[in-house]
Amino acid sequence: MAAEPQPKALTRKPLLLNKVEGSQEVVNMAAIVPKEDGVISVSEDRTVRVWLKRDSGQYWPSIYHAMPSPCSCMSFNPETRRLSIGLDNGTISEFILAEDYNKMTLVKSYQAHQNRVIMILFVLEMEWVLSTGQDKHFTWHCSESGQRLGGYRTSAGACGLQFDVETRHVFVGDHSGQVTILKLEQESCSLVTTFKGHTGGVTALCWDPIQRVLFSGSSDHSIIMWDIGGRKGTAIELQGHNDKVQSLSYAHHTRQLISCGADGGIVVWNMDVERQETPEWLDSDSCQKCDQPFFWNFKQMWDSKKIGLRQHHCRKCGKAVCGKCSSKRSSIPLMGFEFEVRVCDSCHESITDEERAPTATFHDSKHNIVHVHFDATRGWLLTSGTDKVIKLWDMTPVVS
Repeated sequence: MAAEPQPKALTRKPLLLNKVEGSQEVVNMAAIVPKEDGVISVSEDRTVRVWLKRDSGQYWPSIYHAMPSPCSCMSFNPETRRLSIGLDNGTISEFILAEDYNKMTLVKSYQAHQNRVIMILFVLEMEWVLSTGQDKHFTWHCSESGQRLGGYRTSAGACGLQFDVETRHVFVGDHSGQVTILKLEQESCSLVTTFKGHTGGVTALCWDPIQRVLFSGSSDHSIIMWDIGGRKGTAIELQGHNDKVQSLSYAHHTRQLISCGADGGIVVWNMDVERQETPEWLDSDSCQKCDQPFFWNFKQMWDSKKIGLRQHHCRKCGKAVCGKCSSKRSSIPLMGFEFEVRVCDSCHESITDEERAPTATFHDSKHNIVHVHFDATRGWLLTSGTDKVIKLWDMTPVVS
């Protein structure tokens, strides 16, 4: 279901700190350098750049490195200064950055996929490099030897990738809207289960290892929170974007989810509230409020001599209702509906002003966001967009 008009942003807003410009094509991924005033970026223009802030207040490249193919994704480990870069030709190249971030040295390359690498994760604890590609494969390699350890074919091209170090479970989201959970061993993997809740492809995943919660963003504009560890598979839906959700990040210390999308929206969700599952939509041949037949119920239409009505569903109770019995709209933030959605008249009367209080804040970044990176130590958010611009935001007014 397409989201309805976006609510007005609340007074607390992220503060734009700086813009980093100079890329010739889309910046597919970027990251804030910890303990440095710097940014690492990879772009469709085949460049890897390390931007350091100068005395002028502007960011200039201290490293400008051209790769043989467009750079699709990256993973940076600050402890080892290891930079893994995924390319459009299926290769993953690993570099070590110098301590002063003025030089990068190639360590090794893996031919990980048959075509474009979509996501990379470097797991220091296991010395593994995990990746997904447009070739519908998830693979993992040993970062010490460079050997391929194993792989798994997904049902569609995979975009989202997350890993739980404690249990060695990997989460893979794909274009079919499915999330696959695999258990990894040193040289083998086994299928644990799959989740299917989105009507569009999964575009982003985010894992909270403390609460044991997985967030999935989708091209259907929605986010689903899968409570894996706590309540045996509870799924909470969050609706706050007008276009596809493209990147997610989680602030563990405040239990806030940050979602960004193609609509340019930065949405900060308060996850420290008791949220409710959305009800399943009920099936009926007639309105469950006034008993008027729906347009396919020919027998009741003939018997009652009435024209059939169009079926709708109340987002709060899930009942099948006609338009007359669901003429009202309301936001239901605790169910994830920050927008006003269709509810039946009786549910509309039961929703209090307190229950309509927003649980998310909204901000317009003014660019189509393809990736975000959150630095919790400073409260900074990095967004990169299709406009070739990287923006740095101070999120402390919102994430605190």
